[in-house]
Amino acid sequence: MSGEPAFFEIGVEDPQRGKAFYGALFDWDFTPGPSAGGGFMIGTSGISGGMHGGDPGAVPYLFFRVDDMDAALDRVRALGGSVDEPELGDETSAGEYGRFKLCKDDQGSAFGLHEPPKRAG
Repeated sequence: MSGEPAFFEIGVEDPQRGKAFYGALFDWDFTPGPSAGGGFMIGTSGISGGMHGGDPGAVPYLFFRVDDMDAALDRVRALGGSVDEPELGDETSAGEYGRFKLCKDDQGSAFGLHEPPKRAG
C-alpha cells in the first residue's frame, strides 16, 4: 500500500559507535549494509532500517512506500515540493533493496520515498 512508513535511516559520524548505542538502547540487530562508510541494515520488530556513517548530527529520515517512484517524484514536484539529487544507492542496491529518494515538502521539511524492489516472477 502506498504511503505507509516503509524504512528509516539514521545518519551518524561513526557507525560502530552508533551500532553500540542503538543496539544497547533498543536491542536491535545489525548486519552489514550497502551504504558507504561501513553502514548497517537494522533489524527491528517493526519497519526495516539502516545506518550510514560520515553524517554527524543528522536527523533520522522516514521513508514512505510508493508503488511507482517516478510518478511519486513527479507528484512531489507538482505539489511544490523538491527532490534531492542524486538517487540514494546504486543499481545493485536498488535491485536488492529497492529505490530510495530524499525529498522536501512545499515547506522545506525533509522526508523520503521508498519503492520496494520488483519481485521476479
